[in-house]
Amino acid sequence: MNANVEAGTPANGMKGFLARPPWPGLMAFFIVFIVQALGHTVMIMMEDIWPGPGYVFESAIAMGMFGAVLLWLGMRHSNEVAATWYGFWAGTFLWTGWVEFAFVWSAQVLGVPDLMDKNSPGSIATKGEYLVMMSSIGVMGATLVYFLFNKETKCNFFVWFQRHLGLKTGKPNPAHQRNFAAITALETIYVIWFFYLFLLFLYDESFFGDRHPAAYVVFGLNLIWAVYLFRRLMLFWKVTTAIRYGIPTAIIAWNAVEIGGRWKLFTEFWEYPEKHAIELIAITVGVVVAAWLAARTPMHQKAELTRQEKPTS
Repeated sequence: MNANVEAGTPANGMKGFLARPPWPGLMAFFIVFIVQALGHTVMIMMEDIWPGPGYVFESAIAMGMFGAVLLWLGMRHSNEVAATWYGFWAGTFLWTGWVEFAFVWSAQVLGVPDLMDKNSPGSIATKGEYLVMMSSIGVMGATLVYFLFNKETKCNFFVWFQRHLGLKTGKPNPAHQRNFAAITALETIYVIWFFYLFLLFLYDESFFGDRHPAAYVVFGLNLIWAVYLFRRLMLFWKVTTAIRYGIPTAIIAWNAVEIGGRWKLFTEFWEYPEKHAIELIAITVGVVVAAWLAARTPMHQKAELTRQEKPTS
């Protein structure tokens, strides 16, 4: 990215256009939302290309290593926009490559069978690896305690609880430097993980079940929450804040898609790459273009663009 643009030189043309609301938030939402679907596509394709004892786990390890490299590059990057996007892609590759496929491996080694759908004979309701994932609830709870009590946190979610429940553990250190690649990578992993577990326990019939009235209530509340967050996101000027706010917003919106797919309200075409190759290629190209534009979007342009629009006397 051009250093002069970042330093405050007016961004004209396409860059200036993309620096205005709602585009920073809209691009972040679009990219993160679509990547949730493509993540399923990638996993299915890997398992189809290398079925059985093939190279699926070796490729998953390589995918996670690629995510680690992206994180390393992002943590070294001085540009906040680039570092934030590095963090998102790092978190995405780390989650899919190392976390999700670790549960796939565990399910296979332990012989955990898939849970079949009672309402759709022959269909899988929950794959074995996701049943194994439910066992990670304790690890999530234990690590979230640290983030909840962390005095350096800037997360609105944790700050709200600290403020209203009296959980502050001290004043933030004004000299503390935030690494935006690391923050975004961890946010991406944790938000995906949290909502995976949330839905899995919701679907579990020993708690509720996917046809329980609670599931319908969650679906409705989730839609309301997603719309509320999306409307707020459309007002963001700062690109990096829009990205970090867009990650949970898009994933919360994606929950509605997950529940709708569970109810067979529509065909989850991203899970059938062999039948919808053209559509998925077109979507992937769109995400790549959007990601390229988003990474080039200048930040801190509000004051400059406002000055340009003021009539000269």
